[in-house]
Amino acid sequence: MAKVGFIGLGIMGAPMALNLQKGGHQLFLHDQKAPAQELIDGGATVCKSGAEVAKSADIIITMVPDTPHVDAVLFAENGVAAGLAKGKIVVDMSSISPIATKEFAKKVNALGCEYLDAPVSGGEVGAKAASLTIMVGGSEAAFNTVKPLFELMGKNITLVGGNGDGQTTKVANQIIVALNIQAVSEALLFASKAGADPAKVRQALMGGFANSRILEVHGERMVKRTFNPGFRIELHQKDLNLALQGAKAMGVSLPNTANTQELMNACAANGMSGLDHSALCRAIEIMSNHEIAKA
Repeated sequence: MAKVGFIGLGIMGAPMALNLQKGGHQLFLHDQKAPAQELIDGGATVCKSGAEVAKSADIIITMVPDTPHVDAVLFAENGVAAGLAKGKIVVDMSSISPIATKEFAKKVNALGCEYLDAPVSGGEVGAKAASLTIMVGGSEAAFNTVKPLFELMGKNITLVGGNGDGQTTKVANQIIVALNIQAVSEALLFASKAGADPAKVRQALMGGFANSRILEVHGERMVKRTFNPGFRIELHQKDLNLALQGAKAMGVSLPNTANTQELMNACAANGMSGLDHSALCRAIEIMSNHEIAKA
């Protein structure tokens, strides 16, 4: 049994922490709001600060929305860094800037501790089912220590390289996911406007080379109009912004990523930033004056 700290207990973090608890580990929790009662009933300890979490746990996991949040959780007054002791491991499972991640790792390493960046893919469904894809950057020794915890939260777990490489992989993942959502949106809207049943078109496409998890899961959301968030548009906007910032810094062109980001911006401008990212189709529907399906 490991002593595990978990900071950030939102849509993704809460089920991830619960899977660790079910695996028999002792949890020390901190969040802006009270943790789920199920975690408390299972024996988790609620801490008043990140520093208290770090003092109590040997492995500290963070799962928060964006780069500034990770910075604050780790290095603000009474943050995780204030409670670290030599030999502990910090694992950031948020999706944030690869460049900032390298700097965070250096600061944590300077305190005699290891740092892993381990962003995930799979959304709320994957978090609940413990089937997340986990992309890890850091030392092999730290990875091997934490791997049993990763295996309680995910299925496809890969040590990609050094610090920052996990986050770089996640940005690449988000580019592929976003462009696939756009492709499925356009295909289903085209079929619907042409008079075909989009539900049956989706079913037919799932048997061919066009099949994908996006077509399977988000295509169904588009047809059934179920846009309650598993992964919010505003978070995917953030991830594509990381991609475009990185592209600018490296001098490379990501034209379709930029286009998809503009569609997400259009959704946000129309009050949809809190919807699931499958609602990207709404931007195309608005431009086309046609909905894929009726609610």
